[in-house]
Amino acid sequence: MKPEHRGIGMTSQRTRERMVKRLQEQGITNMRVLDVMRHLPRHIFVDEALASRSYEDTALPIGHGQTISQPYIVARMTEILLETDTALDKVLEVGTGSGYQTAVLAKLVRSVYSVERIRPLQDSARRRFQELNLFNILLHHSDGTWGWQDHAPYDGIIVTAAPSQIPESLLEQLAMGGRLVTPVGGHQQKLTVITKTPAGYEQQVVKQVTFVPMLSGLE
Repeated sequence: MKPEHRGIGMTSQRTRERMVKRLQEQGITNMRVLDVMRHLPRHIFVDEALASRSYEDTALPIGHGQTISQPYIVARMTEILLETDTALDKVLEVGTGSGYQTAVLAKLVRSVYSVERIRPLQDSARRRFQELNLFNILLHHSDGTWGWQDHAPYDGIIVTAAPSQIPESLLEQLAMGGRLVTPVGGHQQKLTVITKTPAGYEQQVVKQVTFVPMLSGLE
């Protein structure tokens, strides 16, 4: 691991251990998720000025009106995605952002297809993935509401911004038995899990959450 990835002080491995202990106290039980987050240097996914706060349980700004989700939300959404009988060979992420959630997924599934509408965020994320030798991530500059039809169907889909309603295109791109994890709503948002079954789509609400809204268009 590069020295800047190991971190010092508030970005050190000891700080990451404290974050993982807090995640366990908050109810995260998937040891694979916890192990990935224990070793992944979250501080390189935020601006250097915010690096000392990168392991706090809070969302942080990453520019362009976007945020990196708090560690608990990243862990919980990933854990939910993995709670399925279906092998997760292909996962679609809507909203690459700084790339932290993408990198967590890349350590746990075979291939991650990640869509981002803001080109500068995507470019920064790509450089981080290269630094971390993560080569199972494919990036696409596109409107997230469209998903990424070229590689569908997906065994899982994770959405990192809140649509007011779940886009039909994302539901259509789920494989049978696949699971979509997304915040939904405007002022009052709910973390929601949709599972595609032979009888239709099953929906479960997990908890209230706060995400940036899902926007259309490219930047």
